[in-house]
Amino acid sequence: MTTSTRGAAKTPAVLVLEDGRTFRGRAYGAVGETFGEAVFSTGMTGYQETLTDPSYDRQIVVATAPQIGNTGWNDEDDESGRIWVSGYVVRDPARVPSNWRSRRSLDDELTAQGVVGISGIDTRALTRHLRERGSMRAGIFSGEALAPDTELVQRVQAQPQMKGASLYEEVATKEAYVVPAVGEKKFTVAAIDLGIKGMTPQRMAERGIEVHVLPATATVEDVYAVDPDGVFFSNGPGDPATADGPVALMTAVLERKTPLFGICFGNQILGRALGFGTYKLKYGHRGINQPVQDRTTGKVEVTAHNHGFAVDAPLDKVSETKFGRAEVSHVCLNDDVVEGLQLLDQPAFSVQYHPEAAAGPHDAAYLFDRFTSLMSTVREGQRA
Repeated sequence: MTTSTRGAAKTPAVLVLEDGRTFRGRAYGAVGETFGEAVFSTGMTGYQETLTDPSYDRQIVVATAPQIGNTGWNDEDDESGRIWVSGYVVRDPARVPSNWRSRRSLDDELTAQGVVGISGIDTRALTRHLRERGSMRAGIFSGEALAPDTELVQRVQAQPQMKGASLYEEVATKEAYVVPAVGEKKFTVAAIDLGIKGMTPQRMAERGIEVHVLPATATVEDVYAVDPDGVFFSNGPGDPATADGPVALMTAVLERKTPLFGICFGNQILGRALGFGTYKLKYGHRGINQPVQDRTTGKVEVTAHNHGFAVDAPLDKVSETKFGRAEVSHVCLNDDVVEGLQLLDQPAFSVQYHPEAAAGPHDAAYLFDRFTSLMSTVREGQRA
């Protein structure tokens, strides 16, 4: 990515897709060039949480909501220490932000962090194109980065695909840290950071859990050095087929029958550890309005998603694995994609979406309570 910050609002810009489709607009944020996988997010709110979600590493995010930036940028809602998206695409950016917590405009924050974006394009037409053709490589170009379309298409086509990309180590913490329990400490959890969002350990801390966040490269010795009551595997970017290290670590945790909870990338890691495959979705699920059914209760939840890959597990039967019986616990009602797994013979489960959902909705927050219940049950069994 190359950027500058001068005169962005009046600078012409172009979004170029790998299939040759182009969309012309104005620079938004930094001026320059950037590359990534073009994906769309259907959330009406929560753009700050989206932009700072490490799972969006190396992706150019298209906002389907027509107006973006109305509430500006505050210093409380970041999900990590920086913006991770490669680029941002909006139709109608707010001219003046208005919110009591706002400290600056979204445009200013994108510029400050060197994030190249584009505004003023038909995001509805772009979203329909990606829905029909699938997520694909793209580039945003403005200022001195502009060139003939044929040249820009070739530059986009020279970029790596998301399929086969190993990204989780790029976004994970390099040093372990602790998020203390709020109030009385009840449990200790080792959380493997594959791209963790800040609200996730906070949701556990609110339930009396002391969370030890460990790097993606953590060993089984590192995990059990904190004497955990449970182990958590976080969300993260990239292709789960590349995550052999986390799969090996999860396998070791399952062998010890320690209570285990995974979300998003963690769900895909559990799928692989159980012997299931993973595959790339045509255009993925991204937004805060995705309907999922909890098959263990029949309840339908509105949930927050950000995943371009999914687990290939049978929906209509209980599967035999080397860790006992497993079943699909949650399913997306839009397209029957696997949205959760659980083991029936030991304490382990996962979901493909975001129960912490800082920007909402909060229908799935109970999953953290389910995790604490698992840890309580195992602890009581050990005492018996």
